[in-house]
Amino acid sequence: MTEGAGIRDGDLPDDLTAAEAGMWQAFRNGSVYDLSSGDTVVDDPHGGHPWGEERTVRARIVCWLLLDGPPALAGRVSSLKLVGVQVSGTLDLAGGTVEPYVEMRGCRFEHEVLLPEARFTTLRLVDCSVPRLEAARLHTEGDLHLPRCRFHNGVRITDAHIGTDLLLSQAVVYRDRSGRSIAGDGMNVGQDLQAEMLESHGELSLRGASIGVSLSLRGARLVNPYTRLALNAPQLTVGRTLYLTPAGVGSPLLSGRTPARGTRVQRFECRGGVRLDDGRFGDAVDLERARFVFTDEQELSMRRIQTPELRFLGERMERGRVVLSGARVVNLMDRADAWPGPGLLHMGGFGYENLVPRGPFPLERRLEWVAAATAEYNPEPYELLASVLRAGGEDEDAREVLLAKQRRRRETLPPAGKLWGYVQDWMVAYGYRPGRAAVWMAILWAAGSVAFGYADHPPIKGGEHPTWNPTLFALDLLLPVIDLGQVGFWQLSGVWQWVSAAMILLGWILATTVAAGATRTLRRS
Repeated sequence: MTEGAGIRDGDLPDDLTAAEAGMWQAFRNGSVYDLSSGDTVVDDPHGGHPWGEERTVRARIVCWLLLDGPPALAGRVSSLKLVGVQVSGTLDLAGGTVEPYVEMRGCRFEHEVLLPEARFTTLRLVDCSVPRLEAARLHTEGDLHLPRCRFHNGVRITDAHIGTDLLLSQAVVYRDRSGRSIAGDGMNVGQDLQAEMLESHGELSLRGASIGVSLSLRGARLVNPYTRLALNAPQLTVGRTLYLTPAGVGSPLLSGRTPARGTRVQRFECRGGVRLDDGRFGDAVDLERARFVFTDEQELSMRRIQTPELRFLGERMERGRVVLSGARVVNLMDRADAWPGPGLLHMGGFGYENLVPRGPFPLERRLEWVAAATAEYNPEPYELLASVLRAGGEDEDAREVLLAKQRRRRETLPPAGKLWGYVQDWMVAYGYRPGRAAVWMAILWAAGSVAFGYADHPPIKGGEHPTWNPTLFALDLLLPVIDLGQVGFWQLSGVWQWVSAAMILLGWILATTVAAGATRTLRRS
């Protein structure tokens, strides 16, 4: 019988093999067609054990069933459900509309699977061996499931539209000729993209992709020694959370919940650069226990991202850079030992509203964090940290941060400016510790009162002077602007002129510094 003849009546074509005839009947019945042997070694689709003709169907017959297959038996729904089947030839459904449900488990494909611009309701390939999946602009009303599959020459799903979930968990994907393992640029996923414990060898590209709910790379391992980036996802939009966190191995709890006791935990690991620039994340970017292994030229780039919460809780990097320039977050949750050292952190224009440290994060370490991000003096990170601390009621810590800013600024000044800075720091801590000024004033007043008690002090005009009072005279010298009626009536000579001049100068220093501190206090209130 020629192709098409009698198909509408459900007749079996004449040229089908026994395996294909069984698949044909199972399709009409909507039942599972299982050709596995029961031997786990033989049935492993990724193993080297050959599968003979008794387990092989032609790709052309599969396409025939899916695009123009026979009607279902009475009371049944036609669907293609294959287990342990080998598909010979190229499965080419490009541009086609597939209405039946498709699920293939533990199957082998001899050649690439071509699905560009095809339309499915739901497509599930589970634990299959596929040379390459070409599915640009694929459209599914429901799920696209590819868990535990192995793709030897990459996956291309650029500009695809997945109605609900895209599942890539525990898949192993090797790079194609362009160096990409998964090319998902411009892809739209209606709900979740789950790629937990994914193993990617090459560049995982999600440029401009949109994920409706969450993107989970829990326990994934991204390796790309060939080019600069292992995860290339600028302008990525995620409705809720991006998870670069651990997953439990051998446990059904692979979605962020606490795994059962005894479960081995596999953390997210990336060996190659990460680019998340200009991303938008509705809930959070979670890097808990993430491990990044970079070269000196590679970086974790989160330039201009926007998210309510950044959980920077990964393992400290030894090489490479972390770049948060222009990023905007509400809550910054971090750990003191998660940030890289000086020269490896860039935070120009980085804004956050609240600090939520995980574990001890003393102010000294926080100041080191700011210093590590500013190779050259920049007041902005210090002022932002101070404002956040002040908003949290930590005024004393905020003053310490602003004092550290002045000390950092001092290092950029010429010698005269540095000297004046050291004087202000030593005496009154740039006005951020005004109590110190009062102590100095009291010390100088007491010392001056004792010293001027021994001074030779003839009056400038005889008979027109108050009674000599060394205590008031010393206080009159120390207080600028205020006149206590002592200094203008007595004449000092020799070393006492120098002593009085020094007290006047010190009085001005203390007064101006206290005034500056008072001005800052009034501005804060």
